[in-house]
Amino acid sequence: MNTPGQSRSLCRDCLTDTETARQPTRCPACGSPRLLTHPERDALHIAHVDCDAFYAAIEKRDSPELAIKPIIIGGGKRGVVSTACYVARTYGVRSAMPMFKALKLCPDAVVIKPDMAKYVRVGRQIRQMMLDLTPMVEPLSIDEAFLDLGGTERLHHASPAVILARFARRVESEVGITVSIGLSTNKFMAKIASDLDKPRGFAIIGKQEVDGFLADKPVSIIFGVGAVTMEKLERAGVRTIRDLRAASPNKLMTLLGKEAGRLQRLAHGIDDRAVSPNREAKVVSAETTFNEDISAPADLLPILWRLCEKLSARLKAAELAAGSVTLKLKTADFKLRSRSRGVPTTQLASRLFETGKDLLLPECDGTQFRLIGIGTADLHPAVEADQGDLADQTAKRDARMERAVDDLRAKFGAGAVVKGIVFGNGRKA
Repeated sequence: MNTPGQSRSLCRDCLTDTETARQPTRCPACGSPRLLTHPERDALHIAHVDCDAFYAAIEKRDSPELAIKPIIIGGGKRGVVSTACYVARTYGVRSAMPMFKALKLCPDAVVIKPDMAKYVRVGRQIRQMMLDLTPMVEPLSIDEAFLDLGGTERLHHASPAVILARFARRVESEVGITVSIGLSTNKFMAKIASDLDKPRGFAIIGKQEVDGFLADKPVSIIFGVGAVTMEKLERAGVRTIRDLRAASPNKLMTLLGKEAGRLQRLAHGIDDRAVSPNREAKVVSAETTFNEDISAPADLLPILWRLCEKLSARLKAAELAAGSVTLKLKTADFKLRSRSRGVPTTQLASRLFETGKDLLLPECDGTQFRLIGIGTADLHPAVEADQGDLADQTAKRDARMERAVDDLRAKFGAGAVVKGIVFGNGRKA
């Protein structure tokens, strides 16, 4: 506990924690300016942890010569940006931006194709570090999660803020990338806090400052408020959180339906959602946009195989399995085709591919495609996958073979084992 009139100042570099009557500008032990001082610092326990430019950070870690260069993780000229490093972001490059636009803004950028298998391995390593702090970890994606550190003080002999600062240092020293942390009263405010001090940040929003902090922020700061909702609100004169608080509930209900109540609660910083370690993903998928339109099955099938390998890796990393397969195709004139089929519960790339191929071939009627994707929304626990039965006696053997390939790739790299279809005619599959 702090002495009345005193506050604690934690150095995020050397972890020295001192009691002080006034807020210092540098650590008395190491001279670092990265100090964590807040009157509610040791009273808060809901955190949001977000890896900084995750894919790009891993590539810079593995190739030190890229350290000061702008890099973009993404597909070809007609693809989109998956992640841009902070150097590239200074040029205006952003995630989900078309590659041609990103390269126009930053022509000297180094473009790297995503290596999802590598990113999944690093993501799982960091996830385990989170679980070392608390079982209450709710993953949001491969590189971010909510944590509830309530009740962990006796175990770790420190407050949640100190525990999180130690965690950030551990990630840097053992993994070689950085994270940003937000600590607050609930998930909504913790997520906002984690964006305030990126990269390598740690921001706190206390209960006493929520109202003042939010008041003049745009309504778009609330998750789920997209362009359509913003347009409706702006037409009604609602642009800021202050406006949203003052708006008539009946008027908002007419505009937004059942969403109105949620938005007004969040406008006051009220978020009753608990951190849920059993939160399930709704959809797991992989897709790619081609540099040139493609119509021939012989060209499409090798691409579909690689996407099935990515989908399989993502299912395994999330400890999930697919009960159906959905094929997504976008034609040259931007029309979307979607085809689905149920499958015996599986994680195997080979089985995902066989179903995907059956869905794809009837669509190959000469139509030119610019995008292909494969995914599933019918998710099951991994333990249900590839068990086989009297009608499917090869499932367990196939699973053992694929696990052996996964082990080889984990040890020797993604190129250690490559299926023949990747190199040649799709009819080999």
